Amino acid sequence: MPVTCPLPALSTDIITLGHGSGGLLTHRLLETGVFDILRNDWLDQQHDGASLELNGRVAFSTDSYVIDPLFFPGGDIGELAVNGTVNDLAMCGAAARYLSLSFIIEEGLPVADLRRIISSIHKAAGLAQVHIVTGDTKVVERGKGDKIFINTSGIGSIHPQAAIHHNRIAAGDVLILSGNIAAHGTAIMSIRKGLEFETSIRSDTAPLGAMVIRLLDRWGSRLKFLRDPTRGGLASVLNEIAGLTRLGFQIAEERIPVEEEVEAACEMLGLDPLYVANEGLFLAVVQQEAAEGFLESLRGEEQGRHAAIIGEVTSEYGGKVILKSRIGGRRVVGFLIGEQLPRIC
Repeated sequence: MPVTCPLPALSTDIITLGHGSGGLLTHRLLETGVFDILRNDWLDQQHDGASLELNGRVAFSTDSYVIDPLFFPGGDIGELAVNGTVNDLAMCGAAARYLSLSFIIEEGLPVADLRRIISSIHKAAGLAQVHIVTGDTKVVERGKGDKIFINTSGIGSIHPQAAIHHNRIAAGDVLILSGNIAAHGTAIMSIRKGLEFETSIRSDTAPLGAMVIRLLDRWGSRLKFLRDPTRGGLASVLNEIAGLTRLGFQIAEERIPVEEEVEAACEMLGLDPLYVANEGLFLAVVQQEAAEGFLESLRGEEQGRHAAIIGEVTSEYGGKVILKSRIGGRRVVGFLIGEQLPRIC
């Protein structure tokens, strides 16, 4: 009877534990599923690190993405992983230059899904003008993960005129939001199991770095602070800043831009748009004298066409966020208690 040696299949439609072994399957997966899509001079070295050139002040950020589902109206986990870190660097006043990219993949993920995600990463990196220079891939047993988790870390060069820090915020400064809130979280909720409804709502995920650099070119240090309201939404970001500065932040409900269908969907689902995640807009704190001009510049950008002044910083209500309602009442807007929507980014 002939002796056979059960070698693993070298071409499969799903990720297996062998793809995380560091052996031949790993090599072939990287060659035909990662390097061939993301190819550049740094990745072509196939090294565990990258040698980079940087001058001046540098910003560094890292984030992990565990979103469910992986693909959603307006984007997917791959695009989100690039834009999220690019935008975190932009909030420091930096243009993203280099990203690392790491995957934790659950056994059983279709290879077609992985290639789709990596292709999305490649496209998003091109739009954001950022280079993916190093990374890592691990595979865990079925049931020990959830399809795929992604980590990206980024390095960027800080704009020479950027002076973005919460300690520069003062009473009288103006709060400007760059676009409509709550689209991302509502788009995710729209396709979650048991919560589906007909909608054209799409995630707002987008890279903000180039727009921020152009604003810094014109407005420099008059732009005092930036933050993107992702998990926890606008209300949570405002509370974080209020806590850091011990100043009051007054916002007007009627000024906060939100699409009508998003607002209607949030009402139906019992969500407050102020706490729903966003992925393609920022909150800016701007010197009062520059606010109207800054707003005009922002509205001239594709991603800023729905920008609005939503309130101001005050010496009253120290450490609190106060919302003026459409009917004229006022209430304190606190931190989100618990989790409105898990696995959102």
